[in-house]
Amino acid sequence: MNIRVGTAPDSWGVWFPSDPKQTPWQRFLDEVVIAGYEWIELGPYGYLPADVPTLRTELSARGLKVAASFAMANLEDPSSWPEVERQVLGMGRLLAAFDAGFLVLIDDTYGDLFTGRPTAPPVLDSDAWKRLIDTVHRVADIAREQFGLRLVYHPHAETHVEYEHQIAAFLEQTDPDRVSLCFDTGHHAYRGGDPVGFLRRHHRRIPYLHLKSVDREVQRRVEADRIPFAIAVGMDMFCEPSRGAVDFPALRDALREIDYDGWAIVEQDMFPAPFDKPLPIAKRTRAYLREIGIG
Repeated sequence: MNIRVGTAPDSWGVWFPSDPKQTPWQRFLDEVVIAGYEWIELGPYGYLPADVPTLRTELSARGLKVAASFAMANLEDPSSWPEVERQVLGMGRLLAAFDAGFLVLIDDTYGDLFTGRPTAPPVLDSDAWKRLIDTVHRVADIAREQFGLRLVYHPHAETHVEYEHQIAAFLEQTDPDRVSLCFDTGHHAYRGGDPVGFLRRHHRRIPYLHLKSVDREVQRRVEADRIPFAIAVGMDMFCEPSRGAVDFPALRDALREIDYDGWAIVEQDMFPAPFDKPLPIAKRTRAYLREIGIG
């Protein structure tokens, strides 16, 4: 087993390129080092400096290495392609400059994050599903051919690939030589899936993990009261690996059984997060993962 453990701006409450409620990027980088990580994701395109020399200086000064970052947009709507392309080309250029291996791709949510108002049907019809699959392949080809990156698709709560049966269908209909998974343990558990069992069944398509857990008590309140996703996140629905519903010792055992060789990025959704909140959580999480033998 060879696991490279890292973290991401999401664990510091960063969801957008710019927002005054988010941890300033310099503080994020400093606290990543204090917490004991050396691998990071870059976060939403535009959060960290987008010019290579500046970013190289900042990362080198802290001894940080880049694993990946993400693009997120409506993948089934052809009118969204310019935004998909903008993020993929911009982030691809940065990732390639830092010898990162992966581009994470996420479909947009089907509801407003803060109000819950529907912005798209929660389930795609066959034509829209085919467009999503075609767009994923198109992005995968760009990522590989232009930037040498491996595409890892991120099933995500309140998007069109979120439940186990949807993820299984996605895997069946995508080319395994072009598309792999970024498997998020917290989102999978949030949607009623079994992260450990799913990892065992599909590990050949999973070179990249996002690690987080779910507070079942908060989740029950969220579901009963139909609380919008962003508000639920602000209620700490996603919690530290040591404290939630995901069985991380069992996950570790599964990783050992399959002789996992890949990345595991701690990505505990927090938005908004008071500036003093993320660092103690990050330190505890890094210590816990070491304690149980993950990285």
